[in-house]
Amino acid sequence: MHQNRSTVRSRTRWLVTVAVALPLAAAAGAAQAQEVESEQAGGIPDIVVTAQRRAENIQDVPVSVATLDGEQLQTIFDSGNDITALATRVPGLYAESSNGRVAPRFYIRGLGNTDFDLAASQPVSVIMDDVVLENVALKSTPVFDIERVEVLRGPQGTLFGRNTPAGIIKFDTVKPSDTFSAQASVSAGTYGTISADAGVGGPIVPERLAARVSVLFQHRDNWIDNGFTGQENAYGQYDEVAARGQLLFTPTDAFSALANIHYRRFEGEGAAAVFRANILGPGNNQLNSNFQRDTVFLDAGGDNRAQYRGWGSSLKLDYDFGGATLTSITAYETTQGSSRADVDGGTAANGPGFIPFQSDTQDSLDLDQWTQEVRLASTGGGPFGWQVGAFYFDSDFTVLTEGFSFPPPTTVRHQNQSWAAFGQASYKLTDAFKLTGGLRYTEDDKQFEVIGGSAADDRSVSDARVSWDVSAMYDFTPGLSIYARVASGFRAPSIQGRDVAFFNPPSVATSEKILSWEAGIKSELFDRRVRINATAFTYTVDDPQFTAVGGSGNLVQLLNANKGKAWGFELDSEFRPTSSLTFTAGVSYNNTEIDDPNLAVGICAQCTVTDPLVTIAGAQRALVDGNPFPQAPEWIADVTARYAIPVGGGGEIFAFTDWAYQGYTNFFLYQSREFYSDGQFEGGLRIGYAKRDGSFELAAFVRNITDEENVKGGIDFNNNTGFVNEPRIFGLSFRTRMR
Repeated sequence: MHQNRSTVRSRTRWLVTVAVALPLAAAAGAAQAQEVESEQAGGIPDIVVTAQRRAENIQDVPVSVATLDGEQLQTIFDSGNDITALATRVPGLYAESSNGRVAPRFYIRGLGNTDFDLAASQPVSVIMDDVVLENVALKSTPVFDIERVEVLRGPQGTLFGRNTPAGIIKFDTVKPSDTFSAQASVSAGTYGTISADAGVGGPIVPERLAARVSVLFQHRDNWIDNGFTGQENAYGQYDEVAARGQLLFTPTDAFSALANIHYRRFEGEGAAAVFRANILGPGNNQLNSNFQRDTVFLDAGGDNRAQYRGWGSSLKLDYDFGGATLTSITAYETTQGSSRADVDGGTAANGPGFIPFQSDTQDSLDLDQWTQEVRLASTGGGPFGWQVGAFYFDSDFTVLTEGFSFPPPTTVRHQNQSWAAFGQASYKLTDAFKLTGGLRYTEDDKQFEVIGGSAADDRSVSDARVSWDVSAMYDFTPGLSIYARVASGFRAPSIQGRDVAFFNPPSVATSEKILSWEAGIKSELFDRRVRINATAFTYTVDDPQFTAVGGSGNLVQLLNANKGKAWGFELDSEFRPTSSLTFTAGVSYNNTEIDDPNLAVGICAQCTVTDPLVTIAGAQRALVDGNPFPQAPEWIADVTARYAIPVGGGGEIFAFTDWAYQGYTNFFLYQSREFYSDGQFEGGLRIGYAKRDGSFELAAFVRNITDEENVKGGIDFNNNTGFVNEPRIFGLSFRTRMR
C-alpha cells in the first residue's frame, strides 16, 4: 500500500504542474486572440461572494473559493440528505459523521478533527448568516431556502478568527426584500423519504418593512431490520423540522435592521448512527459477508433514538455614514438533545464475528452561545478600501455521557470566552494590481469541570495570538487574473473531558498554528463560456491538534504532534458551450503528512496495523510519523452536466447528472489494512420538464444511482465495526418559483 501511495505522489507532482499550466496556457491564448462575439446567447453568469465581508465577484477575490447555489443544494437534498452530503461536492471539502445527522465533522484541504464527542473543536468554521456555529451540534443545522454556499479554503483568521485554520463553510439564506418572491421544493422517494423546502417573502410596508418565512420538513421511515431481535424496519427513521423568520426594517436610506429567528427539531427512533460489527476484512478494507445493507444485529442501543431541539436569533444593524458603513451583529443560539447507539454494532453472544464486550452509550448536550460583532467598513469605488472591527464569543454547555451497563452517568461543563480586534485594507496601485493585508488579535479562554466530580479533573487553558494575511492580485485582462496569498491562523487550545466518564483524566492540546502559501489563476474565456479557477498551495501546521479516537483502550485523547505538512491543488471549472448545455468539473489533491518521529498512538483491537509498533507501559503503540492526516482524502473530484431540449410554451425537457469521487482516505492516525477507503464514488440523475424562467419543474430523480456501498468510517476499540453511506433513493420532485 505504501509503495502505491508513493507512486501516486510522484505522479501528482506532474499533475499539479499540468493542472496549473493548462489553464494558464489556455487563458493566455484567449487573451491574445481577437475577441469574437459568441454565435449563441447566454454565457456563464457572475458569481457574487462575501468571502471578505463585502459583496464581490468571485473572480476579484484573492482567495480560493468555491460555491454551490440554491438549485444545486436542492438537488443534493432531494433524497432527504443532511449537511454531510456536501462532502466532495466541491474540491477540497470533505465531511463525515459517526453521530448520524448531528455533530458532523468537516475537513478542508485535509485538515479537520475526527473527534466524535459533542465538545470537539474543529479547524473548519461554519457560518450561517454571519453568525459562527461553533459547537458540532450547531454545525448540523439544516440547510434550506439558501441563496448560496461558499467554501473558503485555507486559513481565514483575519476576518473570521480563531478555529479557522482549515477554512470556512459559509451559508447565506435568502433575505427579505422589497420584491415579492417565493419558492417551494417537494420530493418523495423510496423508504418513505419526504423532503420539503419552501420560502416566501416580500414587502409589508413598501420600501420600509419586508419579511420572509422559510420552512423545512424531512422524513424517512425505518428500513433497516434487526436480525438479532427479528424486528423488521427497526432503524433509519427520522423527522427533521426547521423554520426561519426574517424581518427587514429600513426606516431611512441609511439605516437597516434585519432580525432573524429560527427553530429546529430533529428526532426519530432509529435516527442515530447505525454501526455494523466486523464488516471489514480481516486483512483488507473490503466489505465482507457480515455486511447486509438492510440488516444489522444489535442487542442494545435503546432503538438508536436521537432527539435535538434548538432555536436561535440574531439582529443585524447597518448604518451608512456616507463613505463608511457601521455593522453590528448580535446573536444567540441554544440547543438541547441526546443520541444513543449500540456502538459495538452487534451482540457479544452472537456476533456477527467476535465482539468481546457490549458498548451502549448515550451523549446529551445542553448549550448556550452568544456572539457579538461590530465592524466599520469603507464604501465607494476608490482605490483604497478598509474595514475594522471587534468580536466577542461566549459559549457554555454541558455534556452528559452515560452507559446502560458502563460507564456511570458523568456530566462535564465546558465554558469558552473569546474576543478579538481585526482590520483589513486593500489598495489598488493601478487599475490592474491590488494588494490586500489583514491583521487580527485574539484572546481565547476555556474552562472545564466535572459536575459533582473532583477538582483534580478541572482544567483551564488560555492563549492570545495574532493572525494575519497578505495577498496580491494582478489582472492581465478583464478575463484573466493571477493572485498569491500567504496567511496565518490558529485553532485555540482545546480540552477533551469525555474520558473522565471512563475513569481517565481529561486531555489538553495547545494551540495549533498554521502558515499557508497559495497561488492561483482566475479566468473567464471564450466570451465567458468557460470559467477556470485553479490554486496550488502548501501549508505547515505547528503543534497540530489530533485526536486519538478509540483503540483497544477505548479512549478519546487530544494530543499535539510536532508538525503537520501538506501541499496540493484545487481546480474549479464551468463550461457553457451552448445555451442548452452546461457542465462543471472540479478536482483537488491533498498530500498531508504527520511530521513527528516520536508520536505513538493506541491501535485497534482486531485490525492489521501496518505502521511500526512499539511497547509503551506494557501496551502496543503505533508510530505514525509520515502518515496522512486522518479522514483527509488525497483526491476529490466532482462533475455535473445539464442538457436541455426546448419545447413549446417556454419549457424544456432536461437531464441533469452529478458525480463525486473520493480517493485514498485513512480513517485513523495509524494505518491498517482495514480502516481506510479508496476509489469511492457516487452519482445522481434528474430527468424532467421545466419552464426556462425557473417558475416550474417536475422531475424524476435517483441518488446514489449505482447503489454504491461505501464505508465512511470505523469504530476500532472493540471489533472491526464500520458505518456506510446512504442507500440508493428513487423519487419524484416538484419545484416552483415566483418572482
